[in-house]
Amino acid sequence: MAFAYASRASKGARSYQEDTAEVQAEGAAALTAVLADGMGGHAGGALASGLACQIFLHAYAASAGSVPERLDAALDLANAAIAECVVERPALSGMGCTLVGAAFGSAGVDWVSVGDSPLFLVRAGKLEVLNEDHSLAPQLDRLAQAGEISWEAARSDPRRHYLRAALTGTEIDMVDRSRRELEPGDLVILASDGIHTLSQADILRVVAGAAPGGPEAVADAVLAAVEAAGDTFQDNTTVVVVEIKA
Repeated sequence: MAFAYASRASKGARSYQEDTAEVQAEGAAALTAVLADGMGGHAGGALASGLACQIFLHAYAASAGSVPERLDAALDLANAAIAECVVERPALSGMGCTLVGAAFGSAGVDWVSVGDSPLFLVRAGKLEVLNEDHSLAPQLDRLAQAGEISWEAARSDPRRHYLRAALTGTEIDMVDRSRRELEPGDLVILASDGIHTLSQADILRVVAGAAPGGPEAVADAVLAAVEAAGDTFQDNTTVVVVEIKA
């Protein structure tokens, strides 16, 4: 199994970029990707996401053990680096980031994630969200499903994007870890939550139309679709698209 990838980022309607994404390939048969969405203002958010991605990739490459153990170690060290930065620069207190890290190899993809940056699998004309969403959105949707609030209220609730977990240098409240076997032709997409301007049906349609052009075409098409949606308050949007080849 081999992997090809592309990464793209857009500021959206913001004047600054708080997302960071980095990819480290080990030949064509192994690849590690990490994406973080910063919070804490312009300087703090950008610093947190950049630092977390840098430390995560370095720690994963330098660690030993199973893939899940290495992902956990990398996550812990990325979180510790944010804590150390805040100690050195107290004015940045409150900075943090979401993070989704994925290791691709012969066994498929293993991931670890904290926050609401989604990890998608596109296979055979279907789109699946692989990781858990650590925002309030799932809880609001469950209330709507149970009939306790309306779907309109759930989708318009201003608390919908509040995070229940993030890397802030303190204890991490929620971590999602798992593995999925992959097949040739699969596309795996790491994204920041700016992509939620598009519905899952929209994402699938855009990805399916661009997939013959490879991961570069898919990444370009997704960001073009987000821009075309014309959200006045469009958040930063970053994607890493990984194509699984035979």
